[in-house]
Amino acid sequence: MKLSRTILFTACLGILTLGSMNAVADTAAQKFGRGLAGMTCGFLELLGNIVKETQKQGVVGIPMGLAKGIGMIVTRELVGVYEFISAPFPVPSGFKPILSPEYPWSYFSK
Repeated sequence: MKLSRTILFTACLGILTLGSMNAVADTAAQKFGRGLAGMTCGFLELLGNIVKETQKQGVVGIPMGLAKGIGMIVTRELVGVYEFISAPFPVPSGFKPILSPEYPWSYFSK
């Protein structure tokens, strides 16, 4: 149990480090990190979309953000699996991210 916590902590730390890199071109390592982040942190889409919609529409955006967030959890998880598996291949060209924002915690960094 202690070993799995250590591995999880190390993986999360690595993901956060990859997410903060400001490289000009995306790399296979960044695509791998995006995939890992999408698979493990997809639940952040729920709160992130609520934040995004309330910033645009005020309090009225809460139910819309909730609905979008629930749908985006599934999308983020599936795209995460795809990016994780296809990390060595430059598809889409140049290892560009499929989803925007690139990482699920990016909703909160503004």
